[in-house]
Amino acid sequence: MYTIRYAYYNAKKTSSHTLKQPLYTPAQLLRFFVQLLPGSQLLKLPALQGKSFYDRLFTPLVTLWYLLFQRLRCDHTLDAALSDARSGGADRLNKKLSRKLSSDSTCSYSDARQRLPWMFLAQALCVQGANIIGLSSTLLWHGRVLALLDGSTVRLRPYANTAMEFPGNANQHGKPYWCLMRVVGCFCVLSGAALDCVTGSIRMSEQVMACAIILRCTFNSLFIGDSNFGVFRVAQAARAAGQEVLLRMTDRRARRLLGRVLREGDHAVLWAPTRQDQLEPGASKEPIEGRLLVLKLRRRGFRVQPLYLFTNLPQDANCRLDELVRLYGLRWHVELNFRYLKAQMDLAQLEAKSPDMVRKEWFAGLLAYNLIRAAQLCAALQKGISPLTLSFSSARRRLEDWLQQLSHRPRQGRALWAQTLNRIGRCRHPIRRKPRPNEPRAQRHLRLPYKSLYGCRAKARRSLKIYASKS
Repeated sequence: MYTIRYAYYNAKKTSSHTLKQPLYTPAQLLRFFVQLLPGSQLLKLPALQGKSFYDRLFTPLVTLWYLLFQRLRCDHTLDAALSDARSGGADRLNKKLSRKLSSDSTCSYSDARQRLPWMFLAQALCVQGANIIGLSSTLLWHGRVLALLDGSTVRLRPYANTAMEFPGNANQHGKPYWCLMRVVGCFCVLSGAALDCVTGSIRMSEQVMACAIILRCTFNSLFIGDSNFGVFRVAQAARAAGQEVLLRMTDRRARRLLGRVLREGDHAVLWAPTRQDQLEPGASKEPIEGRLLVLKLRRRGFRVQPLYLFTNLPQDANCRLDELVRLYGLRWHVELNFRYLKAQMDLAQLEAKSPDMVRKEWFAGLLAYNLIRAAQLCAALQKGISPLTLSFSSARRRLEDWLQQLSHRPRQGRALWAQTLNRIGRCRHPIRRKPRPNEPRAQRHLRLPYKSLYGCRAKARRSLKIYASKS
């Protein structure tokens, strides 16, 4: 029998065989990498239509690039972006930029960030994801894109009206300090690239946000989700969009769907909504034909774990039970992708001071993340290996080095790119001969000489002022 974690490791080992095709040259891969942010295509996006941008130094494309640049670099400040612009880092996008930037003030770049609509970055992410998928047929599974769905939260500062749009959990006084933004992302399994994302407050459910991603998806996909997405509304949205799903179900929901005792095997079912199920507006309420896969995962030394999967894929040779279990084992990659976004791209907490800038920072981080994933894919296609075997953090460092060298030696761009691909191709994950020990999900906090702050900081300042006046 397969286990979820075994299926994940087997997928990492066997996915490399899908890359056996004529290898790409560095020049071909460089052209692909440059076209990830096509200027002519981005300027035609709906978010920029009807908006007038007169001739400025920081054009929309230059502003977009430096939003990504801030996330690629460890120094996320506006001053670091301005310093790179003055040194000629974006002269390929605007030849007048480095010659006419005479002030050290970051106001011009800050104003350009404010002018750019956040929907422009969201639409640019979809364009970028589609370009990555269109690079190679090896990123498809029987003509379908394997799309992982999952949600997370991002911590925000309560600046301006951020708390009104992204409220947080209340403290003991009923007033939250940290704000929370809920995000639901869609990632390609075989490349790790972000294909789409929806943001909202914590009062919006992840299922509703996932349905929005499914309904606007433009390519044939198989959406894979955990039991949080194993509800009727998600399957209903997939049927309305003509997409396939592979969703895990809870024990109670699977038993109700099958209508009898759950036995191992592949069961044909007809999923009808109940009174408690939320429905997608405008979609058909008719029952959904599908398959319920029931199996028990056995692993020596561990308890038997039941697994229930619902899918609307046809029952043929390509969609056997063991193959679908292996595909669901790939769902673990989405947890790693969110970890890379929060740890490597430093998106766990955003310091923007308005809700619009919060969204821009998040989508800029996803766009920058896709550049790293695309560099990994280019190196993997050149070597004939799977991009999942390459280290994300190492690829990020080498891509950053290439960008810095390219700004100073633009004529040697192709040679530097070939060197960078070779360096990224050597950054493989170590093959561990011994299993890593299980670690408790707990953190040992450092003892600091300051006491804990309870309540709001403004009240603490007033108390400190009163204490200082008495002394």
